[in-house]
Amino acid sequence: MFQALRIRDFRLMWAGGMVSAFGSWLLTLAIPTHIFLVTGSVRATGLATAAEYLPLLLLGPVAGVFADRWDRRRLMIGTNLFCAGAVAMMLLGLAPGRYGVLYAALIAENAGLVLYGPAWQARTPAVVGTGSLLSSANALNAASSGVVRLAGGPLGGILLVLCGARWLVVIDVASYLLSALALALTARTAGGSPAAGITPGAVARDLREGTRVLLRQPAARALFPVTVVYLAANASLSAVLIPLGIERLGGSEHTGFVLCGLGVGFLAGAPALRLLLDRVQPRILLAVTLAACAVAYFGLFTSTALATALPAAIAIGLFGSMSLVIPQTTVQRVIPNAVLGRIGAVFLTGEAAATLAGAAAGPFLAQAAGLTAAAAAAALVTLAAAGLARLLVPRLDQLTAPATCP
Repeated sequence: MFQALRIRDFRLMWAGGMVSAFGSWLLTLAIPTHIFLVTGSVRATGLATAAEYLPLLLLGPVAGVFADRWDRRRLMIGTNLFCAGAVAMMLLGLAPGRYGVLYAALIAENAGLVLYGPAWQARTPAVVGTGSLLSSANALNAASSGVVRLAGGPLGGILLVLCGARWLVVIDVASYLLSALALALTARTAGGSPAAGITPGAVARDLREGTRVLLRQPAARALFPVTVVYLAANASLSAVLIPLGIERLGGSEHTGFVLCGLGVGFLAGAPALRLLLDRVQPRILLAVTLAACAVAYFGLFTSTALATALPAAIAIGLFGSMSLVIPQTTVQRVIPNAVLGRIGAVFLTGEAAATLAGAAAGPFLAQAAGLTAAAAAAALVTLAAAGLARLLVPRLDQLTAPATCP
């Protein structure tokens, strides 16, 4: 699983991404909890999640064009610096009655992440290739997500109580700055100018080309609706996780332990991914992991005690991480690197639309019919995604793609 760390540039990218993700995970619990405790509104808390995904809807289609036309290294550095500034804005929104500033800051931060995501996804196979090292790199990313969730969730809950949300914001700003520094230490690449080549006509042409590539590739074309359906269900429950912890499990600190359980699952998923990604057909592996996620969703959101919630959270982390990495790795392998940013952006945009819809629908359904009904609906939708994966994704005996770095 650690083979990709032999490559210096990936080592720096991975370490920087892990640091910034850790800072962000401290706030993942703090900001929604702050809003819920002050307002007592499930809907207001869900809007915080929705605000995170709105930029993906608005900017997602063009983000891939930037990732394919601009120097990806410089783009990733710039977006980290922008995110640091956006998070700093949250300090102005922590006072009572100023939650609009928090929503605006979340939107701004995630606008930067929209540009960062396709560049990261496209630069990774350009650095490590599309063979076994790519499986290693994506397994390591899943492992780092597990570590971050394992430590960030409960630590964020503890620091929120001891220090308040203000210090968590400061830590997140510092994490983005450290990530930018790590990326600045990677090797320079021959890329386009950050100000050149982006015109409305060029964007339209690049989007058409990316769409044609996606439609001509059966595996990527089939994985798109599967991923979208799964993430809609996942977001509907993520948006009501804070109320679950506070109302049923005993408080925000117990929500932190649930997030810790998700992290344990992500950690367990990393070696499983490394073992299975190159041995089992994506359609079979994805169908199994999605079906397991559906069962775990229902188990978590019908729990009334931490003792039953934690095993379900671990299962969600385990099978959920695999359900995210399987499509990502497949797309990175079958799509040429020169257009991978645009294809990644198409996926991100679809995922954002699904996540935004799920984040908006979940709290309303939970408020109207209860958390159990919301969990049942999400589980059924996830089972539908498992069925789509088994039926639509073709058998792939060879997954190769050129991996040249623009």
